[in-house]
Amino acid sequence: MDDPILDPVHGAVYPDRLERLIIQSAPLQRLKGIRQLGLVDVAYPGATHSRFEHSVGTMHVAGLMAAHLDLSPDEVRKVRLAGLLHDIGHSALSHAVEQILARNPDLQPELEGKKAVGHEQFTRALVRAASFGPRVEEAVKEDFGDPLDFFKGIAEIISGRSLPLGQIVAGDVDADRIDFLLRDSHHSGVNLGLVDLDQILQSLTVRDGRVVLSGACDYRADLSLTAAESILVARAHHYNALVHHPRVQSARAMLLYVMERVLKEMEKEEACSQIRSFFVQYNDSDLMNLLSLRAAGDLGAVLGRLREGRTYPLASRFDHRTLPPGIRMAISTIARNGRARRIFESSLARQHGILVDISTGSGVPKSLRTIDGFLYDESVLAAGLIKSLTRQLTLSLFSDSPVHISQKEIGDLSARLLAFIRSESYLPIEGILLFFHELHGLLSETFGERILVPRVRNITWLYRTVQELKEADGKGGLSGLFDYPFHLNYGFPYSERLFEDVQILVAMGMVYQDQRQFSKAGRWHQRYEYMLTSEGLDYAGEIARQYRREAAAVRDYLHKEKHSIPYDMVSLLLSRYRGKTL
Repeated sequence: MDDPILDPVHGAVYPDRLERLIIQSAPLQRLKGIRQLGLVDVAYPGATHSRFEHSVGTMHVAGLMAAHLDLSPDEVRKVRLAGLLHDIGHSALSHAVEQILARNPDLQPELEGKKAVGHEQFTRALVRAASFGPRVEEAVKEDFGDPLDFFKGIAEIISGRSLPLGQIVAGDVDADRIDFLLRDSHHSGVNLGLVDLDQILQSLTVRDGRVVLSGACDYRADLSLTAAESILVARAHHYNALVHHPRVQSARAMLLYVMERVLKEMEKEEACSQIRSFFVQYNDSDLMNLLSLRAAGDLGAVLGRLREGRTYPLASRFDHRTLPPGIRMAISTIARNGRARRIFESSLARQHGILVDISTGSGVPKSLRTIDGFLYDESVLAAGLIKSLTRQLTLSLFSDSPVHISQKEIGDLSARLLAFIRSESYLPIEGILLFFHELHGLLSETFGERILVPRVRNITWLYRTVQELKEADGKGGLSGLFDYPFHLNYGFPYSERLFEDVQILVAMGMVYQDQRQFSKAGRWHQRYEYMLTSEGLDYAGEIARQYRREAAAVRDYLHKEKHSIPYDMVSLLLSRYRGKTL
């Protein structure tokens, strides 16, 4: 047996012959020069571990998961290779370059006939190309047959499309997430919460071709929920401690400022070519050296400070505790639209001579299921942690001098920007808010000092209705406004993106989420019901004024379906609903 790779997190890791050959190839070796956490070492000096280490660790964890799920020996090998290769398309300085692409669609290079916006597309292309050298090609031929066909299959696993293998590498509780939480905690020195690998392995099983949490109404089910919840706790702590650290945000803003302007000074063809190299050739040092050669004057001064770790101090910070729901929702929407985010941050930066960073949480589990339902339907803690993740929103301003920016200025700028964006394109999350607005207008009633507010009690009805509205193109052209992908893997139309957007609306204070218990097939379950808040009503009113034709189409649809809408009426004091009393 060949010597193991001694890993500080997992101990001895034993690659087989094919894995070792791929590890020795140029695409994997490049990852040694790309830090897993980018610039986080400005706040946590130990966090200098690489994506190479993480890739080897993910391979190891993926193999343990696959073996525990009793997959065949060939399937275990494929899953391990998918874990090993899942990050080979990551850019130098990782997510900073992806932000550039999201913010500047004109700089997105073409890849396989499509605009490339992230590392997933580059990973898929690199794996499918199978360019790991003749020794790898020969080894694959011996063990699996045609190398191109084999690596196309590996690419499908990495993308999460090939079930259940894909869930092991690209699921809600996957080898990638488990390893980076353990590894980031180890190297940063921050305890990100208990991630018990053995317990997680024991909590998973395969049912109907999908990886789910094991157990049903028994102690094993309780332990499975606990294991899944531990991942969510660690993920929430990861964002709070590492991603949202003010010095890390400042470093990220400085890098983005320099990189964006250096690329904008290039001819478009050169910029796109350089960006392609960032994903397939460069490591962190290569990219920093390029910026050093191209950044002159003020840009060079900012880059020099960054390289020396002298980040700009935090001058002002807004988050979900200080921003009212309307502004919170606007900033959240802008943060998730790359072009809008660039315009917003640049406007504040130019006007006040500052650097700006908007940070949001991510990683919401959207498809993890127990034997009987979704994780968030079975675990109150998981539901709360999902809200915590989606609520994470910070607007941070960095400067050597004091900065005085009012909430009103932020609110006015965000409102103007969103009005401009709406005039050019649809924002599907606003389509959902418009839907709740028209439902409220159709069913709500006011009696003196009280108001009756409709509360939707069946979220699967919401999924079906949004899908129908999306397909009702002849009546208002709603496919763009409700541009959500749906599938029928669970026996009803389901959209991961729609679920996440509903959670964002709840976290931003636009929609109120209530919990109800119900009995089915001899056991009790919980479900979530939704109604528009008064802040959501005000915010959605502006959307309705800009989307008059679409609002009318939604209103007509709901009016025709009025008697099939599953809802209850909630009676509230009008003054309480409007937030004027407790």
